[in-house]
Amino acid sequence: MDHLSAGREALKRFAWAEALSAFAEAERHEPLGPDDLLQKASAAWWDGDLDDAAEAFELAHGQLVDLGRRSDAASVAVRLAELALRRFSMAVGQGWLARAERLLEGEPESKVTAQFLALKAIGAFLLQNDHPSALELMEHGLATARRHQALDVETLLLAFKGHLLARQGNWAEGMAALDEAAAAAAAGRIDPRAACDVYCQTISTCSEVGEYRRAAEWVEQADRWMLKRDLKGYRGMCRVHRAEIKRMGGLWAEAESEARIACDELSQWGLLDGIGVANYEIGVVRLGLGDLAGAEAAFGVAHEYGRAPQPGLALLLLARGDVAGAAHSIEAALGASVDATRPSGDLLERAHLLPASVEIALAAGDLPAATHAANELAEIAATFGSDAFRAPALTALGAVQVASGSNAEAVATLDAGWRLWHELEVPYESARARALLGRARAATGDLVTARLEWRAARAVFERLGAVRDLRTVTSLLEEGGEVDQRRITKTFLFSDIVTSTDLVRLIGDTAWNELITWHDRVLREAFREHTGTEVRHTGDGFFVTFDRPSDAIRCAVTIQRRLKNHRREHGFAPLVRIGLHSAEASPHGTDFAGHGVHVAARIGAEAHGEEIVASSAVLDAAGPLEFAVSGRRSVNLKGVAEPVEVGTVVWEAS
Repeated sequence: MDHLSAGREALKRFAWAEALSAFAEAERHEPLGPDDLLQKASAAWWDGDLDDAAEAFELAHGQLVDLGRRSDAASVAVRLAELALRRFSMAVGQGWLARAERLLEGEPESKVTAQFLALKAIGAFLLQNDHPSALELMEHGLATARRHQALDVETLLLAFKGHLLARQGNWAEGMAALDEAAAAAAAGRIDPRAACDVYCQTISTCSEVGEYRRAAEWVEQADRWMLKRDLKGYRGMCRVHRAEIKRMGGLWAEAESEARIACDELSQWGLLDGIGVANYEIGVVRLGLGDLAGAEAAFGVAHEYGRAPQPGLALLLLARGDVAGAAHSIEAALGASVDATRPSGDLLERAHLLPASVEIALAAGDLPAATHAANELAEIAATFGSDAFRAPALTALGAVQVASGSNAEAVATLDAGWRLWHELEVPYESARARALLGRARAATGDLVTARLEWRAARAVFERLGAVRDLRTVTSLLEEGGEVDQRRITKTFLFSDIVTSTDLVRLIGDTAWNELITWHDRVLREAFREHTGTEVRHTGDGFFVTFDRPSDAIRCAVTIQRRLKNHRREHGFAPLVRIGLHSAEASPHGTDFAGHGVHVAARIGAEAHGEEIVASSAVLDAAGPLEFAVSGRRSVNLKGVAEPVEVGTVVWEAS
């Protein structure tokens, strides 16, 4: 009994590992009863041991059935159904749900009835996209929960109902329901698992209706709340939401890093539905950066884990020049949002799809289709009455006006649109609207102001690393007679795989392609972590720029250490050589040109094996570092008139 008491007490303190240890010690003396098995199962789940949790739940379920506690056994079956469905074990989940329904037959209505209705309602909403049935089940579940003082279930259903109502355009009532649910969660009056789901729904809805600041506040509140209770699994969902907010705020590298960490956390706790959302965020960032292959891979994973990869997938097809494929893709997505089971439509989903529909229709030269989509978007914006919907509606209308030759009207429309995006602190969309505004101004003959708009957009695209947009706006400036005379100081990193030709011949094309995919992922993670901007991918290497020399050196060291760790743990990783140089260069769209770039490339060729060779310009400007430098020397580089002083960074930990 002492061990059982210790386990129960540890559970109240959210000391999951301690509780598990105490329950395990108790089991050494005699089997646990069903109620203690349920507590052990909860502790195991929060500690990240899904198999142990499921086994404990199943044992408890069997004991409850044997004891004739049918209602309690049904409650456990509902929990097992939820665990299975979130891991995409659909047959197992439906089996446990059917088991719960059978156990409840002939039993008096109770809190467990409300639990069963809640899971049915959430499944109809999230898995079947059947909004009318989901809303009916939610109302039934809410009434049942209130009759039996099932506050956990009532609060959870309020949150999901609020989310559903917001998606249908009734966002005022929806947000009121979410606020009520979130207040109950924050007050600590409900079960931690239900509270986490309430936080997720609140944050997700705030973000989807464009309440980015409000969403960020709830993310921080939820994360603090979860951290205090050591609820690691659901913190992965907070990371996903934080990634979306950072992406919208223009912090692309940080957004992708958060999303990738979230994937690892969510996988450990079996919250696989969140992995799809996280990968969609990764795909959007990769698309913005011009990494179309990376975007395609991420959108594929998103689809695999149940997150429809739209409108990103359609925009990816458009970026590849497949206009017809893009049009078919976006129209299919729009069609799915008004299927027969949802006559009222999912207005939030349509609001996110329609801007892409306008862009794709204009690329196809289909002005009527673009106009129709822009008008529908304007109607949705009027329904929500929010700047987050007015901004994309104005941008879409402005694009249609430019395409139809109504440039004077487009100037007024797009000027209002980019300013709204700016006030919302969404820099990428603001810059895109401003680049389009430049087109409208140029068409009216105001080339001077058009150049100002393009320069402002270019500055944002450069900061973000939005290479395709940067290429477009640079072309517009050049067409307008402007030659970019700027000289920018950067630190340049060149990397490549040593003896790559021999390696391809040795391992074959298929293995080489797999190796390159892995190599690119490892290096790009390091670039993101150290604020590097990828300029070019050279097949087996990269050209990357950094604002700070110290970041470039630390990035190079991170790459070499990770490759070495992989060799030690898995037997092989390619040898990569890296060269670093700081100099002025001229930006040319997404690229850089000048003597300094040439020197940096030659320094990279000077490196051997796993070396990091850096010029004195980098080493002297970096300031004090935690790495030693050896072999300071002057080298003669091919095509460089004067000798260049370089040193080798000692990256291996002592």
